[in-house]
Amino acid sequence: MQDIKILVIEDEEDIRDLIFLQLQLKNYSVFTAQNGKEASELIDNKEFDLFIIDRMLPDTNGIDICKSLRDSEKHQNTPIILLTALAETDNIVEGLDAGADDYITKPFDLEVLQARVRAQLRRLSSDTAPKGEVRFGELVIDEPKARVKVNGEEIKLTHTEFQILILLSSRPGTVHKRRDLIDSILGDDVHVTSRTIDTHIAGLRKKLGSESYLIETIRGIGYRFQDNEQ
Repeated sequence: MQDIKILVIEDEEDIRDLIFLQLQLKNYSVFTAQNGKEASELIDNKEFDLFIIDRMLPDTNGIDICKSLRDSEKHQNTPIILLTALAETDNIVEGLDAGADDYITKPFDLEVLQARVRAQLRRLSSDTAPKGEVRFGELVIDEPKARVKVNGEEIKLTHTEFQILILLSSRPGTVHKRRDLIDSILGDDVHVTSRTIDTHIAGLRKKLGSESYLIETIRGIGYRFQDNEQ
């Protein structure tokens, strides 16, 4: 089994220890930090395959850690799961906009945690053959290098946003149902609502700017990528 390294950033000792033990039982290499300072030292010195970050920490905000990771070359595409006791839609959207790929509200079920972790890691281990650089209008997608440019400027996408873009753009003109997107991107063993996909799509469109028109909403069904590849 590949050595999967996961960093858990959580200040509540009981929750931190519980997550540590549960993930260790699945043979992951698990590292923990109880505050932003400890997390920063680990992030600077190691590479991780997944981050699980508590939103509220004693010396910083998990939102700020998400933003910092997305600004770093080393971890800009590494999956992030945000832990939060704030379950309002605005709070969740704020976390996703900051770069989180998924969120889990406290208190949470351990089986749900394991499913969310599997879903994120499954996408990392996908052996889909690289397609090379493709262009749609002023949008350039380089899948092997995980880079996206709009009007010549590189934009930073979350791992989930990138996967959605790859899936939609790989089949221009095809309508993708919301449920199919959830199953393909997040995994069919994860219970999420269509609202989650809508939020990711909204964030993706915002970052695409002038090229956001390429992702079309098919009312009552899902989304379609315009079939005008150049």
